[in-house]
Amino acid sequence: MPPRYLYLDMNAYFASVEQQLCPELRGRPVCVVPVEAETTVCIAASYEARRYGVKTGTPVYEARRRAPGLVVVRARPRVYVEVHRQILAAVERVLPVEAVRSIDEMRFVLMKNEAPRAVELAKALKESIRQNVGDALKASVGIGPNRFLAKVATELEKPDGLVVLGGGNFPQALWKLELRDLPGIGRRMEARLHRLGIYTVRQLTEAPRELLRRAWGGVLGERMYANLRGVDLPEIPTKRRSFSQSHVLPPELRRPEKARAVAARLVVKAAARMRKAGYAAGSMTLALRFLSGDDHHGFVLLAPTQATRTLLKALDRLWPHGRCREALKVAVVLGHLVEHPGLPLFPEDRKNHLLALAVDRVNARFGPDTVYYGGMAGVRDAGEYRIAFDKIPDFSV
Repeated sequence: MPPRYLYLDMNAYFASVEQQLCPELRGRPVCVVPVEAETTVCIAASYEARRYGVKTGTPVYEARRRAPGLVVVRARPRVYVEVHRQILAAVERVLPVEAVRSIDEMRFVLMKNEAPRAVELAKALKESIRQNVGDALKASVGIGPNRFLAKVATELEKPDGLVVLGGGNFPQALWKLELRDLPGIGRRMEARLHRLGIYTVRQLTEAPRELLRRAWGGVLGERMYANLRGVDLPEIPTKRRSFSQSHVLPPELRRPEKARAVAARLVVKAAARMRKAGYAAGSMTLALRFLSGDDHHGFVLLAPTQATRTLLKALDRLWPHGRCREALKVAVVLGHLVEHPGLPLFPEDRKNHLLALAVDRVNARFGPDTVYYGGMAGVRDAGEYRIAFDKIPDFSV
């Protein structure tokens, strides 16, 4: 199986960026958090912190207990996106990027004349990042005959690894991984595989096609069977299902009226992103987690709309007026998306729709939040983009 793809995965990306920009953090355990509060969790941990068992999802108070001298740093999403752009520019000096898979992952296609030099090119990518962005930023590179195996190869050596899959080490090299290290296997799929008698990656690679069809319920099992054997399958087109925003609240924003204002801020941001992508929302979900540990969930179906005012009215219907206590987290989800909606039929809906587009145009020309809704007063800086590892925020909306 000749190498076809090269996959690059930045190691401990957010924490490494902090160590690159703040040299005094190098060699020290670092965890990155969304807000400055002991009740929040680490969203990234340096390898020095990981050696103490600190990882993504570890509560800050627990991380401090485990890692002596832990440095807790508040996340700086705009900085991480800017460094991501610098990394893209650095790697493009060596190879054109086929696909940016997340803020810390990207994929390259190897041409026939490049395949024999795959390892050399992988080393050149790492060196370009070191020279042009910074030597505290390490990457693991995987090389494989298909997209799936190239990505999996990045999991085999971290940090700063370089692994080729597809020769004499295949599939044995995969056997040291856990099932959930493989793309497409989460907690529920792992439980389903266990029910079918598959507990290890070795058992998965040796399982017959029909068993994998049963596990995945059809064609996705066929794809897993082929992927594990190096077959280069075309990617499945994906369809957008929702636009979501969430925010872990710092102590000063936990009171009900402040949490309500943050929720409005999140609706405004999600709606702007949705309009820019050309969708309208047919539903809204509100989720609140209270400091007491219990939750509130609300859901409403809507006539498909792009209008922020309409969505803010829906938020008001979902808000637990008189029952809201100090909140720890707020999240909104715009779902049941309709692509390329036309103008609304009724005059009031059309007015709200055109107002939202006018606000977008002003903010696009003069900067985000040049014009904003009154309910956001006092919390315009709240709800800073949380960078999910599979998405890169667009700070223009």
